[in-house]
Amino acid sequence: MVIRVGTWGIGACLVISLWAGVARAEEAANQVLDRIVVTGSRTEAALRETPRALSVVDADRIQLGTQQLALDEALAGVPGLYMQNRYNFAQDLRIAMRGFGARSSFGIRGIRIVVDGIPETLPDGQAGVDSIDLGSAQRIEVLRGPASALYGNAAGGVIAISSELGGDQGGVEGRIAAGELGYAQWQLKSLGQAAGNDYLINLSQSRLDGYREQSRARGSQLNARLGRSLGRRGRLVLSLNLTDQPRADDPGGISAAQAQAAPRAAHSGNLRYDAGEALEQQRLGALYQLDRGAARWSLRLHAAQRDFSNRLPFAAGGIVQLDRHFFGAGLQYAWAPETSRLALTAGLDFDRQDDQRSRCDNEDGRRGGRVFAQEEDVDNLGLFVQTRYAVGPAWSLHAGLRHDAVAFAVADRYQEDGDDSGRLRFSAWSPSLSLSRALDSGLIWAGYSRSFETPSTTELANPDQSGGFNRALRPQTADQWELGFRYAWGSVFAELALFRIALKDELLPFELDDFPGRTFYANAGRSSRRGLEAAVAWQLRPGLSLDAAYTWSDFAFRDFVDADGEDFAGRRLPGIPRHFAHLALALESAGGLGIRLEANHSGSLYADNANAVPVASHTVLNLRIGRSWQLAGQSLRPYLGINNLLDETYFSNVRINAFGGRHFEPAPERHVYAGLLWRFSDGR
Repeated sequence: MVIRVGTWGIGACLVISLWAGVARAEEAANQVLDRIVVTGSRTEAALRETPRALSVVDADRIQLGTQQLALDEALAGVPGLYMQNRYNFAQDLRIAMRGFGARSSFGIRGIRIVVDGIPETLPDGQAGVDSIDLGSAQRIEVLRGPASALYGNAAGGVIAISSELGGDQGGVEGRIAAGELGYAQWQLKSLGQAAGNDYLINLSQSRLDGYREQSRARGSQLNARLGRSLGRRGRLVLSLNLTDQPRADDPGGISAAQAQAAPRAAHSGNLRYDAGEALEQQRLGALYQLDRGAARWSLRLHAAQRDFSNRLPFAAGGIVQLDRHFFGAGLQYAWAPETSRLALTAGLDFDRQDDQRSRCDNEDGRRGGRVFAQEEDVDNLGLFVQTRYAVGPAWSLHAGLRHDAVAFAVADRYQEDGDDSGRLRFSAWSPSLSLSRALDSGLIWAGYSRSFETPSTTELANPDQSGGFNRALRPQTADQWELGFRYAWGSVFAELALFRIALKDELLPFELDDFPGRTFYANAGRSSRRGLEAAVAWQLRPGLSLDAAYTWSDFAFRDFVDADGEDFAGRRLPGIPRHFAHLALALESAGGLGIRLEANHSGSLYADNANAVPVASHTVLNLRIGRSWQLAGQSLRPYLGINNLLDETYFSNVRINAFGGRHFEPAPERHVYAGLLWRFSDGR
């Protein structure tokens, strides 16, 4: 109790002292806060008016000199966001935001992914990042903390990605890059305006052989957008994304002893069964906006199809085939007159996924006889309303409420072992309430929000290998209290957030001896999370900047006895360090020389619920150097990157509660890549 009071007391004192100091803020800082407009909260608003912990990453940070293999390259400086598994493309990047998503064994859980206004997260709460085109991403907004009142199921946070589109500076861009670990990538992009339309076309292809055995990856993407004004008040934007990933091998987790003796080795079972995945996805979206005075109507429509196959490192049912269709629509109305103290946003979302899932035996990497087949359908209908009321010249009250109904249905298509067809229904109310005070150059706020998260169709799998759903699983719910502060003062921008989250029925993974590499799930009773997130961006002088972020996390079980009767009360949640931080120094000279040196530190963590498997802390340095030349509307930029500059030994991923101690995926040693970027501007 003393520690809790002390931590919050220090944080409160820091907020108060910063508030007092901001009274001397400069006019330039006010312009910065007003100029940054965010949309991740579902309405356009200046950053100064947004009472949420929110980070914005621009195009240079995403694209300039990076390998563009995964989101962690761009988002490493976002506090509260912990990422692992960059080098295993069969498992996807594992993203945890305030602990949400930490349980994921593959893909994204507990965090809403939105790309160009279209949800990448499925109705059941799972999302992938393999179709995100970083080469044409213009900005990324990260809204930290539960946001179910905005987005519904599985919104422990939001990552909203916006792609480039037309603009006054159109042209063509080409990029080619290569490096160690079999890395190779090329990209060709064109954007601009033609016949009254804004457009983007970006085609890219990448390959990586990887650091370990059985870790090759191959992928191609096409990302296209077309925007057109319809009259003086309407605008339509169409988007198309095609993803082809014919190979993404999985080297598997290994024990600590194996990692020390042979870090490049894959798990023997993964080699024998040729573990990995392949996928194809096509996504089409449409966004229409109509402005009428102080009101804006927004309509979204989207549809996608995904073919997915996965080879798991065991024989019985070890090959999974998934044919998925998902589609949805959303209607939103926003009303914000300049003369009124009240602003209102309301809408509805409907999304559906249809999965045809089958399993066959894995006969040393070859497809055997079918042992499982079922059709899984998920519907999610959500209704929401948000309001903002100006209590006075500086104070504002923000409130939101959303109701979601999520329905799961399974039809058993393999009834040799009986009919496991059935239905599950979940529903939840998600409220939010916050009070904010505008400062001369910033904002301070305090708020409450509630979120919920259903198990995904994959997580509902029965541990006994029968079909249907595991009816013992329940949705997890979370109540969050947050105190935050944001300010800009001259050349310094800073944000501080303190939070406390109480969770019930938290979903946690485990493995069984008979099915290594396959994850099942169970509910924990109760857990609590307390944390502090701080970020500072400082323009030391023209062309020289410093970025820093620090996160302190205290996540622990409060009431959790597993199926074997072991009591984990008081143990730390696995997979999340108590401390992690980011520090970057960037130089961009008037002569075109660019250098960025960044350090990412991860404190120690545990790999299991019992906290019996500690994982040591590590610090990784990365360096990027580039040089730009301008000539007659063209620019040329060669660049060089060195990852893991000091050759640190660490794990790129830790598999939580893995059977047999196979928790670890060793990260690559120091490795180098280089590239060349060429741009031609059409001069508009």
